[in-house]
Amino acid sequence: MKISIFRLGMLVIGSLGSFFSIAQEAGKGAYDAHILFHPLFNFQPGSEYRTGSGAPGPKYWQNRADYKVNVELDEEKGTVGGDVEITYKNNSPETLEFIWLQLDQNAFNDQSRGGKTTPVSGGRFGNTGFNGGDSIRSVSIQQGKDKFVDATYKITDTRMQIRLATPVKGNGDIIKIKIAYSFKIPEYGSDRMGTLETKNGIVYEMAQWYPRVNVFDDIEGWNLLPYLGAGEFYLEYGDFEYNVTVPWDHIVVGSGELLNPAEVLTAEQRKRLADAAKSDATVMIRTAEEVTNPQSRPKQSGKLTWRFRITQARDIAWATSKAFVWDAARMNLPKGKTALAQSVYPAEDGGLDGWGRSTEYVKGSIEFYSGYVHEFTYPVATNVAGIVGGMEYPGIIFCSSKSRKDELWEVTDHEFGHNWFPMIVGNNERKYAWMDEGFNTFINFLSTNNFNNGEFKTTHMNDLQRLAPMIFRPKADPIITIPDVIQPNNLGWEAYLKPALGLKMLREQVVGKERFDYAFKMYVQRWAFKHPTPYDFFRTMEDAAGEDLGWFWKGWFFENYKLDQSVKDVSYVEQNPQKGSFITIENLDQWAMPAKVDIEEISGKKTRIELPVEIWQRGGSWTFKAATQQPIRSVTIDPEHSLPDMNPENNVWRPAMFSEPEVN
Repeated sequence: MKISIFRLGMLVIGSLGSFFSIAQEAGKGAYDAHILFHPLFNFQPGSEYRTGSGAPGPKYWQNRADYKVNVELDEEKGTVGGDVEITYKNNSPETLEFIWLQLDQNAFNDQSRGGKTTPVSGGRFGNTGFNGGDSIRSVSIQQGKDKFVDATYKITDTRMQIRLATPVKGNGDIIKIKIAYSFKIPEYGSDRMGTLETKNGIVYEMAQWYPRVNVFDDIEGWNLLPYLGAGEFYLEYGDFEYNVTVPWDHIVVGSGELLNPAEVLTAEQRKRLADAAKSDATVMIRTAEEVTNPQSRPKQSGKLTWRFRITQARDIAWATSKAFVWDAARMNLPKGKTALAQSVYPAEDGGLDGWGRSTEYVKGSIEFYSGYVHEFTYPVATNVAGIVGGMEYPGIIFCSSKSRKDELWEVTDHEFGHNWFPMIVGNNERKYAWMDEGFNTFINFLSTNNFNNGEFKTTHMNDLQRLAPMIFRPKADPIITIPDVIQPNNLGWEAYLKPALGLKMLREQVVGKERFDYAFKMYVQRWAFKHPTPYDFFRTMEDAAGEDLGWFWKGWFFENYKLDQSVKDVSYVEQNPQKGSFITIENLDQWAMPAKVDIEEISGKKTRIELPVEIWQRGGSWTFKAATQQPIRSVTIDPEHSLPDMNPENNVWRPAMFSEPEVN
């Protein structure tokens, strides 16, 4: 899901004056090392399921759900309907007397929990003003060699409980669930799905479009938080085969590989796709001029069924329209494999300032992440222009058709970054948004700097002193807060920016880039296609990087501790500048970080001293000796503004004769 980081950055720059008074409140002698460096904060025993090192244990398990789905779009009625067959495997050691499924379409009406918890002012995730929801025609189950029989079930808001007469045994027992259903398509489904009117037809973006099994894990058993809008998803992995029937003049794109191109594409379109699979430059599959030409479809009446397959995925989504322009190019992956980048968009949104460069952005984004994090695992990556501002699914993303230039790069890069968090590393988005949104925003920083020699590179996220008043603003929620509990105005900071900036500081200021990158990749390697918790991440980073980081996690992720470093005093050894100096620095608020100190002597000679965070373990004041040989002109702590210091005014010391800035 996308929240514009660029706009948040501009908000910071434009709002600094009103936050100046906040900075003045920092540094009231609040620092207590016993609180920050508490020895038991990150001290919990591991288990045979999840080890103390952060790795999956020798008996780690997770359940599996494979899906076969058949649906048809009825444009006249504005509905999607069909059936889903789920093969659910209980790999847990427990016997399951019931199975829980998610019916997310039930959120899209006034009477749902999501509707009733939408404020009167509405909002991005508002669920009011539409009478939607899943219409369940039948539910049946099959166990062992028995035939399918009608199931006993209970629907509560966005959850369905199937109550079993014969429980599903642990350690590998299987149950099949078949559900026939339909739903009315919402125009705007919490900015995750919906429809967009264009000059050549409606763009349908279909997500949360079939009943899905809830996760049953070793931490909470069944994970049953309702779908309210802000909280996203937590899903089991499996293989998917799905068929989508649409009017003859539509183009369909979806998660995974198209299985029947000969039935749904013209011979020319198949040739162009073959050319695109070998081309680093974008190849047109269906041009703007061809959109209104019936000959761009293999038949001119009736319906067509598009068949897709994706393996080892946690979800699927698709989009369809008769208005789609379509282009594609080859992506080059690190181990020598290739995959296809493609984009579909209305003709009016093309061009080099708009969606005409989308496939180039998809290619640049995925090739970078495949090298930095983990190789892309799906055969196709598709960007869809529609009503959704920005939303991610395995192998396919939805981005606003109105996005242009750097904004289109930003949203494309962000949504495809989600193919690593949470599509490959399957964290619980419903509860820990920062584990995918924040991690993704962090890797977006690196990708943007890399793309096309820094074409869209920005610097407004580098000056953390300038960002500090917004990071530590009044009424901020701790990062660890559940998304539906975070105040709406805080979500962009607590789920996206603050965790991303925390990882940036951890990489650049605490453990160093090489050790961080090694540990970060180790986390992805360990938990690819599994379900990590926050503690699995914390422990892996500590063990692989070689640092006890409990103080960092506690202050930045669990609390809203502030940072205020200062230079308190300078004196000379035996009062003789030629014999060196004693520099006293302070940590005045409850969080701490390593200290970088620049010393400038009267001659202009500069010396940098770097001190570890352990200097603050015994208190908030630290004095060190510097091998200076002349009177000191200035001492500056955090000279590069790399830390979110709440009161930069006390970061520089000058003797009385240099108390005023020099004018050249």
